[in-house]
Amino acid sequence: MPGFVEKPEPVEVPGLTHLHTGKVRDLYRNAAGDLVMVASDRTSVYDWVLPTEIPDKGRVLTQLSLWWFDQLSDLVPHHVLGTDVPAGAPADWAGRTLVCKSLDMVPVECVARGYLTGSGLAEYRQTRTVCGLALPEGLVDGSELPAPIFTPATKAAVGDHDENVSYEEVAHQVGAEVAAELRQTTLAVYSRARDIARERGIILADTKFEFGFAGGQLTLADEVLTPDSSRFWPADLWQPGRAQPSFDKQFVRDWLTSPAADWDRTGEEPPPALPHEIVESTRAKYIEAYQRLTGLSWA
Repeated sequence: MPGFVEKPEPVEVPGLTHLHTGKVRDLYRNAAGDLVMVASDRTSVYDWVLPTEIPDKGRVLTQLSLWWFDQLSDLVPHHVLGTDVPAGAPADWAGRTLVCKSLDMVPVECVARGYLTGSGLAEYRQTRTVCGLALPEGLVDGSELPAPIFTPATKAAVGDHDENVSYEEVAHQVGAEVAAELRQTTLAVYSRARDIARERGIILADTKFEFGFAGGQLTLADEVLTPDSSRFWPADLWQPGRAQPSFDKQFVRDWLTSPAADWDRTGEEPPPALPHEIVESTRAKYIEAYQRLTGLSWA
């Protein structure tokens, strides 16, 4: 069954209570009741958390999220309180730690799509819809949609697939008012981020957000607009009708499905360790995405 190839033991830190080990992040609670979120260098592909880490990946995800939270703060508040490493924590937590408000989380992955690919493309090919939303005929892999769409999904446990659901199902689950606020905020944030990325020569094809409530106010949580939660494509190489080059773990996916890996993704055997060149190529893509989007160098 998919999941962790080798599940790590949580780090014990005085004053912190370990709550959860996720695909990439470890979650703790401090004495004040705030959440401490630590982004590891783990990588998950095809519902497996791989045995090989990508150096600096967790720091890239954390620093890029912080940059985006700043760009979006006038649209929606976020959950970050600070970035100080708790006393007694490993030095390696520096740059990958967020101290966050504890939110009443909404149990929905809020996905925005501006381009057709992935699971949306698979559904479109069968029904000409995505999450029940009708789309025009003639779209292909990588086509830009007439307007961005909100295509929510259920939040899955480690080793399981997120599943696309209709807007009506979300409204039934969380109420019509909250569903409408989720859709409006998701599309507003996506549109802002799409325009920022486009100015930097990058297409934001789709992305997913997580939200919670703090004092009745919808608040942006978790990571935001990283290569783990988004599809970023180089604009100068965009060509509808084929899979697009991307700034993410595509090197990992491609290698695992190649003869070199000798691995059956539909079988029960866990994936093998990644070779050095795949690790380095993937690390370089994450860093390139950070640098191109923020305009900052990676030290």
